[in-house]
Amino acid sequence: MSQQGFVAGFSQGGYSSAYGASNPQTHYGHFAVPPQGVAPTPATFKTPTSPGSGMPLPPGTGQFMTNGLHNGTSEQRFPPPTSVPSPSAYPLPTGPRLAAAPASTQQLTNQMGGMQIGGYGQSLLQAPQPPMSSVALQTMSSPPLGHVQPLQAPPTCPPPMGVGPAMGTMGTVPPMGMPGSFPGPPPPSSGTLQQLSGLCGPQELLHQQGGYGGQPAGSLPGFPGAFPPGAAQMAGPPQKKLDPDSIPSTTQVIEDDQAKRGGQIYTTNLRGQVPPLVTTDFVVQDQGNASPRVMRSTVYSFPCTADLAKQCQVPLAVTIKPLALIPKNETPLYTVDHGEAGPIRCNRCKAYMCPYMHFIDGGRRYQCGFCSCVNEVPTFYFQHLDHVGRRVDAYQRPELSLGSYEFIATPEYCKDKKPPNPPAFIFMIDVSYSNIKSGLVRLVCNELKGLLERLPREEGAESSVVRVGFVTYNKILHFYNVKSTLAQPQMMVVSDVAEMFLPLLDGFLVSFQESRSVISSLLDQIPDMFADTGESETVFAPVIQAGVEALRAAECSGKLFIFHSSIPTAEAPGNLKNRDDRKLFNTEKEKTLFQPQKGVYEQLCKDCVTSGCCVDLFLFPSQYVDVATMGSVSMHTGGSVYKYNNFQVDIDGEHFLRDLRRDVEKPVGFDAIMRVRTSTGFRATDFYGALHMNNTTDVEMAGVDCHKAVTVEFKHDDKLSEDTGALIQCALLYTSVGGQRRLRIHNLGLNCSSQLAELFKSCETDTLINFFAKSAYRAMVNQPLKTVREILVNQTAHMLACYRKHCASPSAVSQLILPDAMKVLPLYMNSLMKSAALVGSPELSTDDRALHRITVTSMGVEETQALLYPRLMPVYSMDMVSDTLPPAVRCSEERLSDSGAFLLEDGRRMFLWLGQSCSPEFIQGVFNVPSFTHVSPDMTSIPELDNPLSKKLRTVMERISQQRAQAMKLLIVKHKEKSDMLFRQYLVEDKGLHGVSYMDFLCHVHREIRQLLT
Repeated sequence: MSQQGFVAGFSQGGYSSAYGASNPQTHYGHFAVPPQGVAPTPATFKTPTSPGSGMPLPPGTGQFMTNGLHNGTSEQRFPPPTSVPSPSAYPLPTGPRLAAAPASTQQLTNQMGGMQIGGYGQSLLQAPQPPMSSVALQTMSSPPLGHVQPLQAPPTCPPPMGVGPAMGTMGTVPPMGMPGSFPGPPPPSSGTLQQLSGLCGPQELLHQQGGYGGQPAGSLPGFPGAFPPGAAQMAGPPQKKLDPDSIPSTTQVIEDDQAKRGGQIYTTNLRGQVPPLVTTDFVVQDQGNASPRVMRSTVYSFPCTADLAKQCQVPLAVTIKPLALIPKNETPLYTVDHGEAGPIRCNRCKAYMCPYMHFIDGGRRYQCGFCSCVNEVPTFYFQHLDHVGRRVDAYQRPELSLGSYEFIATPEYCKDKKPPNPPAFIFMIDVSYSNIKSGLVRLVCNELKGLLERLPREEGAESSVVRVGFVTYNKILHFYNVKSTLAQPQMMVVSDVAEMFLPLLDGFLVSFQESRSVISSLLDQIPDMFADTGESETVFAPVIQAGVEALRAAECSGKLFIFHSSIPTAEAPGNLKNRDDRKLFNTEKEKTLFQPQKGVYEQLCKDCVTSGCCVDLFLFPSQYVDVATMGSVSMHTGGSVYKYNNFQVDIDGEHFLRDLRRDVEKPVGFDAIMRVRTSTGFRATDFYGALHMNNTTDVEMAGVDCHKAVTVEFKHDDKLSEDTGALIQCALLYTSVGGQRRLRIHNLGLNCSSQLAELFKSCETDTLINFFAKSAYRAMVNQPLKTVREILVNQTAHMLACYRKHCASPSAVSQLILPDAMKVLPLYMNSLMKSAALVGSPELSTDDRALHRITVTSMGVEETQALLYPRLMPVYSMDMVSDTLPPAVRCSEERLSDSGAFLLEDGRRMFLWLGQSCSPEFIQGVFNVPSFTHVSPDMTSIPELDNPLSKKLRTVMERISQQRAQAMKLLIVKHKEKSDMLFRQYLVEDKGLHGVSYMDFLCHVHREIRQLLT
């Protein structure tokens, strides 16, 4: 989000200056230019700018200027669907009027006194017709223009039919080109408008005119800086309660997509097609574009110009998971080896050979699809062309027919032009008093004996070539010689931690297979060796420095597994002080709590990246440890941070061991450099993830595993062509666990359009919220959280206001019109603003908030989707025969039943909630106790019982766990007991302790949109 800009006034069709009188300061946002005299501020989160320039419009131009119309649609490059669902209309409550409106505005509000159920069917537009049946529900302060549809639960309806596979779940928009302003019927030339009354289709919420839900105008809990009362607000009777079933539902969107596209083969041969949702079960067939498991875009039809991008406010970004796992039922990645010649690349832009290269001159030359440079084809690579100009061997070469593939790298791609050595894993165990007393040290040592048998290895290899080393530490460091020729391990102590060095070269990093007996002996001895320790102080930075020195001496890359207990206070480089100050919460200085300490740790990050040293940190604190600083090393080296508060072996041990096993066994690459190239007209500007950058283009990661994702934001630097589209190539150069240097290439082609309707139709909400979460979490270390939250609200309102103004059909401003592809964006956005990192609450520790921020920064789209909208499933009435998971329900307290049992998971934690009246049969079948009162809330797993219910529930939990990147700790929650309050914070549609409900936020966003439009 590096673009700067100013907020202009919205007169006669523009947005109001600086988002209303209550917010006079200037903000900067996407695709905008800073005003004169304002220097761009690096690494900050900017407010979205308005599409208007702030200048008065020419005489005679209305809200939809004729010279700004988008007539027709862009050229289709794939078969169009037979029909497309319409945008959804949701009239919402807005609250009482505080001031009389001017005469012209009053006329507008009078017109909004009545409401119509508007939406597009499959016929052409026609003049509005009154509903088939209507009932007057209330006396309005002005005569209604139409009739009011009675409020009722929407009928159950099947998903819209006739949507082609290329469109996915894209919402549609009505035909463009309607001059005039809201409200009023469209001109006769627009066709026919279909009225829906009580039919399946767009849902509507009954509402009254006026301010926001009875809330005092201009105030909203959790959203500082709300808008002042607008002129269009008017008085009305007391607020009726709205039906929550009438507002957009994430679970319904997920179910509809699964029903429509689940179980199908998704082929990637079409440019710009929107893939199924991350929650949908589908099979990918690579035919020229990367799988959506690897690359997902916020929008699959880029705007052709920077002005259009600025106008729509939709961020242009792609989330890339370069080493994403490929399911067993899909074709594995092909590896291409060109021998000493190496990969073929464009001479100008250095893009790698891919399906976007166009061969000419009978196959002797090719034109680069990214920069249009014409290159000679090497003699060894020459092949004739067929009658359509395609190489006759195109389908025999992965790089010419697939979206993802790997090249074997030549020595030119290696450090010092030498092939790399196999990587190493170094296990560094804190043996201070707390870790010994808790039993952690013994637990780790016992687990490693078996875990080292399962070190990651190259596919097809008999054994792993990863070498291992061991260090223990408290105030001083102990290195171990475990050479295979020794009868017993040898310890070497380094007490001068100020000048860290490696006391031995030979025997520190060894093959586990060769030194198995010596290593086993060492792991047996370590817990007893330090059993009587009284040392409670620890060092931290010297431990990492020791690992870096060891890898540097062995001339290899690798990973450090650090098991640490407390804040490093011992006198040494990088010692930390307790800077946790709850008084800073919700103040301007709160951001300093999340800023890592500079100096030693900053240099440590650079040293780690240079040496290819990735750091995975396992923390076992009983109090504050400054995760913001200690975790920063992991964050910048591609590592992970795990935290177990007040660790107890019997309660947390199994959870920790599952995390450790996954962490050691997962596929990983080392010493990685990633470059994202684009076709002409746009470029990558910002990168979000567990990474380090020394320049503006090269993303450096000491380690990158199968779950790490990088989100890349793009910006226009020229006009894009609808014919050629927008092409993106991600190239990852890394060292495999087998010690081989490789290049993994991923290609993605997107459409380009000059129609805003096409853009909104091709948006993907899950990727959008992934981008917003990462950009907000980066901004929170530079800006007050209040400002970050305001910007998120403003960005949401601007996108939806742009859609309403330029794409939706004319309708009363009182209706909330949402694009079908983004109809649950407000729900995710509200959940994001209630997330741990963005909430300054005394109930949440600074360390936990910092951990949340670090973790989300490297998450993929699937992980952020689960985190921001947890899955809630009733498990007390499961179908014992079906092999599918129980259908999820909306994540709200209203869905809970006092006689039921529900499973909730967000990819990090799992809860089994039991109602007070839960049936004794369920309790007996799952817990083997007679009643609700006998269930222990301290259980962390359910017993293995030999009955259908127990087997089914354990199968469901195991399947969910396999879908997630991390092991999830199970918490048994009993209704109205202590843990019930924690559980309810995960019900994101409700108000909770730290924000507003989904319904209230939707009304708030609606009010913001109305302010922008009026």
